[in-house]
Amino acid sequence: MMLAEERSERIVRLVNEKKSVSVQELMEYLDASESTIRRDLAALDSRGEIIKVYGGAMAVTLKAHDDDIAERRILFPEEKKRIARYAASLVTKDDFVYIDAGTTTEYIIDYLTEKNAVFVTNAVAHARKLTRSGFSVYLVGGRLKPSTEAVVGNSAAEFISKYNFTIGFWGTNGVNRAVGFTTPDPEEAEIKRISMHRCKRRYVVTDSSKFGAISPVSFADFGSAKVITEKIDSIYSDCDNIIAAD
Repeated sequence: MMLAEERSERIVRLVNEKKSVSVQELMEYLDASESTIRRDLAALDSRGEIIKVYGGAMAVTLKAHDDDIAERRILFPEEKKRIARYAASLVTKDDFVYIDAGTTTEYIIDYLTEKNAVFVTNAVAHARKLTRSGFSVYLVGGRLKPSTEAVVGNSAAEFISKYNFTIGFWGTNGVNRAVGFTTPDPEEAEIKRISMHRCKRRYVVTDSSKFGAISPVSFADFGSAKVITEKIDSIYSDCDNIIAAD
């Protein structure tokens, strides 16, 4: 009789090879019952080793490096605009707002209307855009990371840790129920972590392609923020912290 540990290893190996498998395939492959396979999938999903979906499992997408921001700006523009429009509508009078670096967060600025709010950002492009649109803005100081145009480092962390934000918006490279929100760079993850910790109402804005993806560094637990996306994948349909922008 196959031990649970060996069975789990074989499931992960097969899922990674085929990218997706059904419960029926796994039952035949491992000569195991449906209830056993479903228990194994639930356990592996909770550890972030696979993604449990209706009727089977999918491989986790791992991404260790940031794409250049110029490349990311041309990906899913309509989806990002829809998400950004909804996010901007959440900003109210006298809010003290944090806007994280990123392409989806940048689109939020296009839809902002509340001139009495004050904004803080760690993205030079965001600060410039906010200023040109007549908003009050503070730019975080520190080291500029070329690929994402985010300001990072100890100086940036110290700057952000002084403030208490009423609402904030963050980008992410991956959304995974087990490991949370992730990004490739430890310094950028630290800025995200600190700014989220200093914020009352937290929103991660991301298109649905990031669901299931995992990057090397986690910066927040899955349940620590609400997620605004353009559509909710069936895998996450039971999560009450996900909002489909309309």
